[in-house]
Amino acid sequence: MRIALDATYSVGRNLSGVGVYSREILNGLAEAHPEAEFLFCYRPHRLLRSFAQRLPRNCRRRLLHEPLAPRSADLFHGLNQRLPRLRLPKTVTTFHDLFVIGGDYSSPEFRRRFQEQARDAAKRSDLVLAVSEFTARQVEELLGVERARLRVIPHGVHLPAGRESSGPRERIVLHVGAVQKRKNISRLVAAFAGLPPDWRLVLAGSFGYGAEEILRDIERSPRRQSIEVLGYVSDGGLARLYERASIFAFPSLDEGFGMPVLEAMARGVPVLTSNRSALPEVAGDAAVLVDPTDLDAITGGLIELAQNQDLRKQLAERGKTRAATFPWKTAVSKTWAAYRALLP
Repeated sequence: MRIALDATYSVGRNLSGVGVYSREILNGLAEAHPEAEFLFCYRPHRLLRSFAQRLPRNCRRRLLHEPLAPRSADLFHGLNQRLPRLRLPKTVTTFHDLFVIGGDYSSPEFRRRFQEQARDAAKRSDLVLAVSEFTARQVEELLGVERARLRVIPHGVHLPAGRESSGPRERIVLHVGAVQKRKNISRLVAAFAGLPPDWRLVLAGSFGYGAEEILRDIERSPRRQSIEVLGYVSDGGLARLYERASIFAFPSLDEGFGMPVLEAMARGVPVLTSNRSALPEVAGDAAVLVDPTDLDAITGGLIELAQNQDLRKQLAERGKTRAATFPWKTAVSKTWAAYRALLP
């Protein structure tokens, strides 16, 4: 069996959530199925950089550039909501979210290009993999994909290896994710101002759509000296932040999944997140859920967590239990099962 996958987004150090997903699925499939041959396909702007990564023995590197595509593959998997325009024997596409279509969270040009690619992939895919029930419903409603062609395969998380840090947690509210409009960081900054003066807010993530306005709001905050804007942080740096933080705040306006919520839970950080989009589906009963458009609700949730050490301890334990139900191995095995459903 020969499987081709769009590996473009797995390249680089500063991986987005889609990049992490791509890396986990690519490497997980190659390890779990040594009997299969995998073609890791890279679009031109990432092909040369891909040579810095050593591929598993059962994998080959290919250029993905119209009209060049792996015609010899039995199946092609688009890992990020798009497919080559060339018709292939069998096709699978993963949809992570559709916030670009449903909300004002990107430029008009990006929105136009995204919609074109997403609608094309939805129409031509033999199977569509959605990372949450919320995203699956959006794919049904916004792109007209019938449920028979949809499968829900959630993202995963790696549990920390070895013993957890025994050091005391600091009075830090941590947010991990791009500094962009969709993440609702301006309201988080305003809500944080209601916490006692010995608390700090740490924002870890690259800059995205609407970052300029958010940075202005941070500069105007009465708690400016208690807010750290770190930019992109490496995996090692994130691990240390998770060890130090007492609260993880993620009041996003729209998420197709919400991988940082699982990462925080896996590391024992009590979570506050939104009661909309895919976030309640991911968090379950292991987080404080608030209306992300209600500043008072966000403020109240943060204050409750800051003042109630017992609640933080309960949520930390529930979160670790919840995160353990989302191993990456499950996502890999369900993805392989989707392939087998299409191939003889």
